[in-house]
Amino acid sequence: MARIPVPTDLPGIIGLFAARPDTAGPLRELAETLLRRDDGLGRDERELLATAVSARNDCGFCRDSHAAVAAAHLGDDDALADAARQGRLADVAPPRLAALTRLAEAVADGGRIAEDLFTAARDAGAGDDQLHDTVLIAAAFAMFNRYVDGLAADPADQDAYAAMGRQLATHGYRAAP
Repeated sequence: MARIPVPTDLPGIIGLFAARPDTAGPLRELAETLLRRDDGLGRDERELLATAVSARNDCGFCRDSHAAVAAAHLGDDDALADAARQGRLADVAPPRLAALTRLAEAVADGGRIAEDLFTAARDAGAGDDQLHDTVLIAAAFAMFNRYVDGLAADPADQDAYAAMGRQLATHGYRAAP
């Protein structure tokens, strides 16, 4: 049960957004900007990074909802979404995404980020824009994860995530589900 009054039929951050529309707007816009751009990183990669960070932070709602969005972008080949949800994306992803995942996970862990993570990502083909967006996605999802878990927002039923993922992949984060 959430630590503040939220609509009981709206899980996770969706309920928090409904309870506080004044903060929902800017947070939705941030998610839209970070996850729906098509330059540098694909939408699937952005969602996979959000999933990997959420898995690292043990935020079930964010992990499962963003894995579902990644799966919707990936179509039938959603093995990467499953790996991200299980915290194994860096082990199975193509080299550039694997290196970016390691960087994102280090950001999620907090503290000073080792330069060798940036070097490895560059060596795997990542450019400055991809490095920037990876760090910002990881930092933002550390915040989103703490928001959801800090207020004990209820997770969704497992069956609801696939539909939520398809809706977000198609319509984005600005519109309320």
